[in-house]
Amino acid sequence: MNMQGRSRDLAVWLAGARPRAVVHEPGNAELAQALASLEFAPLRVVAGTSTDEACVAWQAASGPTQRLPGAAHERIGADSDAVIVYTSGTTGAPKGVVLTHANLAANTDAIIDYLALGAADSTVSVLPFYYSYGASVLHSHLAVGGRLVLEPNLVFPHPMVEAMARERVTGFAGVASTFSLLLDRVALQDYDLSSLRYLTQAGGPMSEALACRVRAAFPGARLFQMYGQTEATARIAWLPPERADDKRGSVGVAVAGTRIEVRDLDGRPLPAGVDGEVCVQGPGIMRGYWDDPEATAGVLRDGWLHTGDLGHLDEDGFLFLSGRGSDMIKTGAHRVHPNDVEEVIAELPGVVEVAATGIDDATLGQVIKAWVVVRGEQGRVEPPGADAIRAHCRTRIAAYKVPKVVEFVESLPKTASGKLRRHMLSGDCRPKEMV
Repeated sequence: MNMQGRSRDLAVWLAGARPRAVVHEPGNAELAQALASLEFAPLRVVAGTSTDEACVAWQAASGPTQRLPGAAHERIGADSDAVIVYTSGTTGAPKGVVLTHANLAANTDAIIDYLALGAADSTVSVLPFYYSYGASVLHSHLAVGGRLVLEPNLVFPHPMVEAMARERVTGFAGVASTFSLLLDRVALQDYDLSSLRYLTQAGGPMSEALACRVRAAFPGARLFQMYGQTEATARIAWLPPERADDKRGSVGVAVAGTRIEVRDLDGRPLPAGVDGEVCVQGPGIMRGYWDDPEATAGVLRDGWLHTGDLGHLDEDGFLFLSGRGSDMIKTGAHRVHPNDVEEVIAELPGVVEVAATGIDDATLGQVIKAWVVVRGEQGRVEPPGADAIRAHCRTRIAAYKVPKVVEFVESLPKTASGKLRRHMLSGDCRPKEMV
């Protein structure tokens, strides 16, 4: 579980999953409050020292002969449920994704294959393990006998880079905002990062401008841009680094054993180059949502996962995403996807992050609003103002896509795994200026 969650969040997850045991560190008041609100009492196992008589020490509970109260002997097979992973909640309340042992093994094998992971590989792990991307880093490296250096300081980039250099790691996994943080706040040239051979990025799109900066900053490492969902055990597609130029903007081809189709509203496959819903079939597709057959039926149909993402395949089978169907902005007679606007604004120096949404308009129904996080690059670049942003957009996209409103904010609302929570964009983003 995401232990940064408040007691209300923790209580919802615990009540839904009804675990027999909860393993936790001592002193978490939010968790204690959540556990007290439950109608059942799971065994509490503490990893550490606790004076709470309601808890059992980890050492006492983890011996080879220990069994949980009421636990039955069950044979565990490939199709047995292995884990419930709660989604990031980018479109609303999180759901519990049930993954089997076969799901985890297939996803792990696919990642090992395209990264060519071996026992000599190591990584600094900054992604949380309750997040499917972070879990996939853990599983793939342990499966080959590799090494993980745990570095919890996700928002403090210097310890991350210091650990990379000190431990001579061969790889690093992050989301787009992780790499942006490293580039903007750390003088990477001051560190010996020559041991790095690969970088991976997922958890949401990375702008082409940022991807170019990452490649330039880490010239000895190959950048793997990837696409996935928790419902697919993390990974659906990967972009071979050598195809980054000729397949610019693509999230790549299907991972081993997985099929991707793009379908219309009636479920019919669409030809290359035509946008529709991305649908996926393969050994990594979840069993379903925990205790939610209605939601499961909404996304799993005829053995295919309907992702809710929009995009198209090209003639070579490379997938190009245009976003989520629910994100579409309807302005006048036009439909605009936020990515069309965000990618253009992200080209400007000094723009760290950007999100576009639709806001109500009496004449057009909706007009486009851009939420922008800016920062000078170590004093060398003056961040753009609203007029400069609009002027740049006018040279790159149609007039109806140019944002009517630009709001500068300190940060964008995100999930713990770094994904944008677009549905939460409102007045609560710590505004700096709106013009």
